[in-house]
Amino acid sequence: MLSAALDELLPDVRDGLNKRERIVLYCLHQAQKEFGDRNVPTITLYGRVVEHIDISQEEFQHILNKMVGMTRNSDGSQSGI
Repeated sequence: MLSAALDELLPDVRDGLNKRERIVLYCLHQAQKEFGDRNVPTITLYGRVVEHIDISQEEFQHILNKMVGMTRNSDGSQSGI
């Protein structure tokens, strides 16, 4: 049981993504193919990710921010890395 939990948290040696990050990226790729030139709304992406895994909105947003290189400052504002 502990091994399964570690598998979800540890990044893969090939690309550095853990299981949750890979699912978000997969769902984003699928949605981008469907939406064509239009942007994929965050809520649409979140809905698709939740169909695969149980993830909070905060964790989902953290993964998205990590993927685009955004961080949250101590005062709550965002900045790029």
